[in-house]
Amino acid sequence: MFSHVMLGTNDIQASKAFYDAILGVVGCKPGVIDEKGRCFYFTKTGTFALSKPIDGEPASHGNGSTIGFAMETSEQADAWHAAGVANGGTTCEDPPGVREGGGMKLYLAYLRDPSGNKICALHRMG
Repeated sequence: MFSHVMLGTNDIQASKAFYDAILGVVGCKPGVIDEKGRCFYFTKTGTFALSKPIDGEPASHGNGSTIGFAMETSEQADAWHAAGVANGGTTCEDPPGVREGGGMKLYLAYLRDPSGNKICALHRMG
C-alpha cells in the first residue's frame, strides 16, 4: 500500500543513530544519507526516510500519528524497544505487551523517537 514513509527531524545524526539501532533489529542495513542530508532505509517493500523539513521550519511530531513496524515475534518487538530506549527513544503508551481487541491478539511496544514521533513495534499473534 505504501511506497515510502518520511519523518521530519531536527537532528539527522541523532535520528539516524536511533533508527539504525531499532531497524537493525529487523534486519535493515544502516541508513544512507544523500547529498541533501536526508537519511534513507531501503527494503524490498518500501522506503523509510528522515529529513529536515524542506520549508525551513522546525520538525514537529504529528499529534495522533503513529507509524508501526512489523515484527516477526514478541521477542523481536522487545529487542526493538530496548534498542530504541538505549539510543535516545522514550517509552510511551503502556509497557510492551499483549493487547486484545476486535478479535485480534497483538503484541505492541511503543516509543517516541528523538524528534518526538510516535512509533510502534507490532507482532500479530496467532
